[in-house]
Amino acid sequence: MDDRIASSESEPPSTSDPVPGESEEPPSKRRTAPAALPVIGPRSRKLHRFPISPRSDQFRRRFFGQASAADWNDWRWQARNRVKDLEGISRVLVLSDEEREAIGRHTGSLPLGITPYYLSLFDREDADQPLRRTHMPALGEYLRMPGEADDPLGEDHDSAVPGLVHRYPDRVLFLTTGFCSTYCRYCTRSRMVGEAGGEYSFSVPQWERALAYLEAHTEVRDVLLSGGDPLTLSDEKLDWLLGRLRRIKHIEFLRIGTKVPVVLPQRVTKELTRMLRKHHPLWMSLHFTHPDELTPEVAESCGRLADAGIPLGSQTVLLKGVNDDVEVMRRLMHGLLKIRVKPYYLYQCDPITGSAHFRTSVDKGLEIIQGLRGHTSGYAIPTYVVDAPGGGGKIPLIPDPVVGRDGGDLLLRNFEGGVYRYPDPEGHLGADRFVAAAAE
Repeated sequence: MDDRIASSESEPPSTSDPVPGESEEPPSKRRTAPAALPVIGPRSRKLHRFPISPRSDQFRRRFFGQASAADWNDWRWQARNRVKDLEGISRVLVLSDEEREAIGRHTGSLPLGITPYYLSLFDREDADQPLRRTHMPALGEYLRMPGEADDPLGEDHDSAVPGLVHRYPDRVLFLTTGFCSTYCRYCTRSRMVGEAGGEYSFSVPQWERALAYLEAHTEVRDVLLSGGDPLTLSDEKLDWLLGRLRRIKHIEFLRIGTKVPVVLPQRVTKELTRMLRKHHPLWMSLHFTHPDELTPEVAESCGRLADAGIPLGSQTVLLKGVNDDVEVMRRLMHGLLKIRVKPYYLYQCDPITGSAHFRTSVDKGLEIIQGLRGHTSGYAIPTYVVDAPGGGGKIPLIPDPVVGRDGGDLLLRNFEGGVYRYPDPEGHLGADRFVAAAAE
């Protein structure tokens, strides 16, 4: 195994290798791609089976005309051809003055990086389109507001060894890589992703230190792999890491946190799902933002994971001007259930440096949950949480249904605003609240 895993903004590991499990054809039978694009070779027929929506195909023909359908469906081609600079993005989008200036000012971590597939979902002319706002740099990133910090959740403070955050008693966060196939502008780990040669590096020796810590700490039963994005690792490296974790007997539960099935759905190959099946029980937390992400390609990637027996949950960040609307959130949650993804968390946006233009009030989050409760399936309602700054962990918030007490009855308000009695003669909840009128 290579010593390096995914060195910040370097390409994903082993991107030049053949797709695992597929042999190469003799050179005389290989199809030669245009010079600017990689040679795809014998896997073209298999890759072409992945669906391409009409919108994506039209985009491919217009802006990546040298790429065949097989190229487009090769996740490594998608990763290699990410749009990463002003010249590349201006070829596709009509940039606003703010976007152009923000891209020009950028240095350091959290670079511009968008897969061609995900870029096909952007509105070419509207800089305020929700998906476009989540991935295009903005001048607001350069403003530091009170309460913001580079590491507001105190992950570095709770790192037992580099890359392993041990905050909760029985579970840890295992950071595997600093590479993402796309970079969300509100990223909780914006300090550490995408910067080659920066403070954070990821390697097999680092993994081994984390594994040694886990072997010694028998209280840990749950490991969440995150980063960066673990699904940007090659099948072989991810298989090796999951296998090493599985050999630690007290670890019962493995999870992978990823946005790849949403922004690079072609990554979910049959080879990947076949490998993941070996490591059950394995769960996956997917990062969805907006119903515009619910494409035929994403339905395919999630379907393949679900068919492999991997329970899927969605973690959505509440973002101003993106999804801070009850109807938008309802469409997203309903769409997730249709592709077998359970809405899990709705996160209040973390106070990362330069994130004020994305953050809503906490009242807005409660308003959205209130707008979902009782008006849709319980399965479609995520838990709204604030990840407490300073390392306090996730704190769930729900609209308060307690009206008060009337003698031995607890008074509760339902989703329609009606007040109902529940007999609770030994309880004290709500006793400190004045009730002006008797309940209905």
